[in-house]
Amino acid sequence: MSVDTITLAEALNRNCHCITVDKNKLIRALESSPITAGVYASILRDRPNLFSASPVFLARVHLDRMQAVIRAVERVVQSEPFRAWALALAPDIAHLDHGPRGVFLGYDFHLGHEGPQLIEIDTNAGGGLLNASLARAQEACCSEVAAQLRGAHVDAVEEHFVTMFHEEWRRQRRGAPLRSIAIVDDRPEHQYLYPEFRLFQELFHRAGLAAWIVDRRALTHHEGALRADGQPVDLVYNRLTDFFLRDADSAALHAAYEAGDVVVTPNPHVYALYADKRHLTVLSDAARLRAWGIPPDVVDELIASVPPTRLVDSTRRDELWRARRDYFFKPVDGYGGKAAYRGDKLTRGAWATTEQRPYVAQQLVPPSQRTVQVDGREVPLKLDVRNYVYDGQVQLVAARLYEGQLTNFRTTGGGFAPVFTEVDVRSLVGPGGDCGTRDEDRS
Repeated sequence: MSVDTITLAEALNRNCHCITVDKNKLIRALESSPITAGVYASILRDRPNLFSASPVFLARVHLDRMQAVIRAVERVVQSEPFRAWALALAPDIAHLDHGPRGVFLGYDFHLGHEGPQLIEIDTNAGGGLLNASLARAQEACCSEVAAQLRGAHVDAVEEHFVTMFHEEWRRQRRGAPLRSIAIVDDRPEHQYLYPEFRLFQELFHRAGLAAWIVDRRALTHHEGALRADGQPVDLVYNRLTDFFLRDADSAALHAAYEAGDVVVTPNPHVYALYADKRHLTVLSDAARLRAWGIPPDVVDELIASVPPTRLVDSTRRDELWRARRDYFFKPVDGYGGKAAYRGDKLTRGAWATTEQRPYVAQQLVPPSQRTVQVDGREVPLKLDVRNYVYDGQVQLVAARLYEGQLTNFRTTGGGFAPVFTEVDVRSLVGPGGDCGTRDEDRS
């Protein structure tokens, strides 16, 4: 696909003001059983900026490039030198490999001038099922967009999600049947993505599995079994940010995982291999990758697509402070943008706090933009693109729209956004980069 197609996708993101979310479809997608009754109302009340009504347009060449980067990362992660290096950074519990590959790896990209740039990898990336529901609620605002919607296979995505959990179970338990899943977090009903927990509970019930949403404090480990309120748990869908299960409140889960008495996904081993931000320092280090015997084409792919990242240590602090405007600073064990700083916004007080825990400095890649309409005004929002990945395969692609330093779900007009990539975007463009001929009642 040509550079012209990329330019056209950018033009659509600037000028197309399609509103593609059908409210009634979204309600039906979110509230398909008594388990999820009231989810839409709770989102409107407590999370009004969870979903954006505007789609994001992505050129196919960018989608293909992101998938190539994900394959390249997988090649590195599966190499023995990398695994030895990564596990040496992690506590003992992370060295236990019971087999699972980790559900919902999130590969987050900015669309830079040189194409997609990998910003980070998360092991418990939220929003996969919410975005599947959002895709189910799409309504074509013009005949050209309708051509893309006809290619969407949302039911297949949800089936893939269920299959993924069965595969995680099989990797550890082989032939035994999976019967029950606990969706575990710290005070789950207070988590921002709690509505998604209810969607997963309903999805698992439809698949014939017992499923509960469980506070980690309600778990017990006794006589070779993990239990939730007395019920035996086969598999834990782990939404905790206590990645190595170190907290006292995670003691039962820690013990059961360590003993192999429950399947946990994602788990400490997967986190240690993928999500420590120090990995970005080697994924962007050509000399280190070559020394590890990584194939030249894989090295070239990563160097072109992973922004240079450096460990913030005592030998570099003065240099990085002087050049701070060129970097984004992240704690190595960070998540959700917490304690992360864009260099041009970094104060001396915040800089001092970076001595208290390990940080990396990643070369700043300004995000691309999507213009949306808010109260009749055109408002440019930043965007990033998340790939939901299992075992090296992309299952779903979604975008997040926001303003400020970080994705925040507090931006009017922002939130999760559907991504259109199925057909050549040239079919969507009219004169001046606007959408093609709109249906009058939806323009």
